[in-house]
Amino acid sequence: MASNLHRNGAQRGSAKFDRPLKPRPRASSPSPGSGFRRPNSATRNDAVPGRVRVAVRLRPRNAEEEMADADFGDCVELQPELKRLKLRRNNWDSDTFEFDEVLTQSASQKRVYEVVAKPVVESVLDGYNGTVMAYGQTGTGKTFTLGQLGEGDTSSRGIMVRSMEDILADLSPATDSVTVSYLQLYMETLQDLLNPANDNIPIVEDPRTGDVSLPGATLVDIRDQQSFLELLRIGEANRVAANTKMNTESSRSHAMLTVHIKRSVVESEDIVSTSQNGDVSHLIKPSKPLVRKSKLVVVDLAGSERVHKSGSEGLMLEEAKSINLSLSSLGKCINALAENNAHVPFRDSKLTRMLRDSFGGTARTSLIVTIGPSPRHRGETSSTILFGQRAMKVENMLKIKEEFDYKSLSRKLEIQLDKLIAENERQQKSFEDDIEKINLEAQCRIMEAERKFANEFEKEKLKCQMEYMGIVKELEQKLVLNQDRHDCHTDNGEGPAQSSADEVAELKMLLETESNRRKAAEEEVARLKWQLEKYTQPEEGGCFEITKLHNLLEDEAHQKKKLEEEIIILRSQLLQSNYEIEQMRRCLEGGSSGSTFSATDSSVTQVRHSQFKDAANGHKSPVATLFEQVGLQKILSLLESDDANVRIHAVKVVANLAAEEANQKRIVEAGGLTSLLTLLRRYEDETVRRVAAGAIANLAMNEANQELIMAEGGITLLSMAASDAEDPQTLRMVAGAIANLCGNDKILMTLRSQGGIKALLGIVRCGHPDVLSQVARGIANFAKCESRASNQGIKTGRSILIEDGALPWIVQNANNEAAPIRRHIELALCHLAQHEANAKDMISGGALWELVRISTDCSREDIRSLAHKTLSSITAFKSELRRLRIDY
Repeated sequence: MASNLHRNGAQRGSAKFDRPLKPRPRASSPSPGSGFRRPNSATRNDAVPGRVRVAVRLRPRNAEEEMADADFGDCVELQPELKRLKLRRNNWDSDTFEFDEVLTQSASQKRVYEVVAKPVVESVLDGYNGTVMAYGQTGTGKTFTLGQLGEGDTSSRGIMVRSMEDILADLSPATDSVTVSYLQLYMETLQDLLNPANDNIPIVEDPRTGDVSLPGATLVDIRDQQSFLELLRIGEANRVAANTKMNTESSRSHAMLTVHIKRSVVESEDIVSTSQNGDVSHLIKPSKPLVRKSKLVVVDLAGSERVHKSGSEGLMLEEAKSINLSLSSLGKCINALAENNAHVPFRDSKLTRMLRDSFGGTARTSLIVTIGPSPRHRGETSSTILFGQRAMKVENMLKIKEEFDYKSLSRKLEIQLDKLIAENERQQKSFEDDIEKINLEAQCRIMEAERKFANEFEKEKLKCQMEYMGIVKELEQKLVLNQDRHDCHTDNGEGPAQSSADEVAELKMLLETESNRRKAAEEEVARLKWQLEKYTQPEEGGCFEITKLHNLLEDEAHQKKKLEEEIIILRSQLLQSNYEIEQMRRCLEGGSSGSTFSATDSSVTQVRHSQFKDAANGHKSPVATLFEQVGLQKILSLLESDDANVRIHAVKVVANLAAEEANQKRIVEAGGLTSLLTLLRRYEDETVRRVAAGAIANLAMNEANQELIMAEGGITLLSMAASDAEDPQTLRMVAGAIANLCGNDKILMTLRSQGGIKALLGIVRCGHPDVLSQVARGIANFAKCESRASNQGIKTGRSILIEDGALPWIVQNANNEAAPIRRHIELALCHLAQHEANAKDMISGGALWELVRISTDCSREDIRSLAHKTLSSITAFKSELRRLRIDY
């Protein structure tokens, strides 16, 4: 295994990392006749020292500091152009420190990445090991700097995400590979964030080289950026965090992301030789394949904290002790390395054992220390700055780790050999096939030529014979005819001239007779044509008159239909206006002067409830009056009207009728459900689709209608409307219809197979609270039906909701600010948690914490009791709570 050199930069004031150094050629010329090799980057064996690079980043004041420290200035003054930092002792004295880079409060995430991590990433792509680590007091922005995903704002992406983007952009998927592991060191226990069940990973050290390996860690192949982001989400969800006085999301463990890179490179050597007469020749040695193995380690250390400030107690106090102990061990190791001590206590902590290659090893290391501006935490800020100053004195020996790729070369040669053998066999087979084909074609051509020659010969022979026989027969006939004429003329004594004259006269008579007949026939045809025209002319005029009358009748019928539609619309509008005026009059008569505002605000509710009061008092609503005067069939027929306004008004009337349970059966029997589904399928008008979906949602409240909707493909149409619509009101109607269908035990599997659950989850893209409330209601209904089916033994295995990917959204909205959404989601979580088959997914997805919160903080007693009962009865939940040392 060869090693290469790389300089990490030795000047403290430099803000950029140096690129890999290339060796200079030998100064002295070789002796005549001798040869020497020009070494390239893969043939150097010595290591070059590279200092640990340190940058400091100042966090801006938060809201608490703005209030508490409003009368005090920042304890830190930055001089980024000089790469200096001043830490104030008091108003007139301060200490000055120099760093490789000083980043102000306004420094962007992109600049932080470029000056701190990008040079390390480039070195890793060249074959070196690299480490990027964040150190600082809790709440100063370490996790934001390293692990921010930037889902809402891409400019806030942290070092982890940006590093993987550059790595994937530089690698070749065909020859290179990238694998990732994500671990946390929690209370001196190494745990796998990608597989929470793997909670005690051993650390193995090579006694010969001292390299550290983690054989139990989960390694995941990365092919694209999206899969990497998904792994980061899983890891962050499994990482231990808690709410302290210093930080609402304080990390209680050290997180370590390790990116293993394997690259295939081809090395060629240029051999220069000098002959006796002084001529220089260049020989290129055949290339040999090499494999470069490097790794990038991104370490997000837990923040150091003082117990009296963070308010930690109980389990959090033990966590704080473990964090401070491991950070203290790291500080001792860095002090020993900075002072060149013979003994470095790497084995005092698992953290220092894993970072052995990063400090004093062969990796290029970049450290970013994060500090806050508050003068109340000056002691912690000073300790962080001194830690960074000591780390700048640590020297690493940078090496490229590469191996000769025997397997790749062997595999390549085997592939080439197989290709050559296959090509040779293919050419041999092709040659033999061509020879055989040529022979067959030659034989066929010879046989075809012989056959054609024989046929042509027979034809010519037969033709000659027939011509010969014809000529002979013709001559014989002429001879006999001439002989007969001669004998006849001799007997009668007449000459040939008389016979010819008689024949000509006879022919003239025949010709004249035929001419007369033809003329008479033409006259008869003309007479018949005239009579035909005479008889047909009056009939054509009559048909024209009939056609004209028919068109007039059609126009009159169409006009009558339009007038009927307009009369119905005007009648409904008149009844609605009278009804609204009557309701407003009642509100004004019943309200007092002191309650005018509340009456105005609640007028919509009074109008809606007044329909039921009118029904109780014998009065009929405008829709019911229109229903009786016009008739249901006439209203349904207007749904297919060509006039858009008529169609919209008609579907609104049907939707209002469907809101009353007494009308639903009649609407379905009259074909109203089919007409509404047709509107949902055919028309793209947003108003028609919204009102039609609302009417279907009203009909779907009846269990008998739900099966009819499924039978007529209603869920498929609703799913299509959910994917196409953008209007929140339309999506609310569609979500409400699907939510009603989710409450039927008999159609759960059909609902899932026809895309109902996927459509419901797709609607959450809208983000409107009313829409999300309907989605949450549908999920709660579905989870309740599933729970009932599982209790009855009808269904086994994992929940369909979990299989379709609904769990992350459920967990995310379990504590939603909107009460309807939160109530439905809490109920859905409790129903999902009642079955052991869902426990593993709910634990890994973070639902366990929400169940614990629901069991204590939920406002509804029935849901709180259900959550408490579930946590107490499911074995997996009890085991996980014991493992996390939560006394429940």
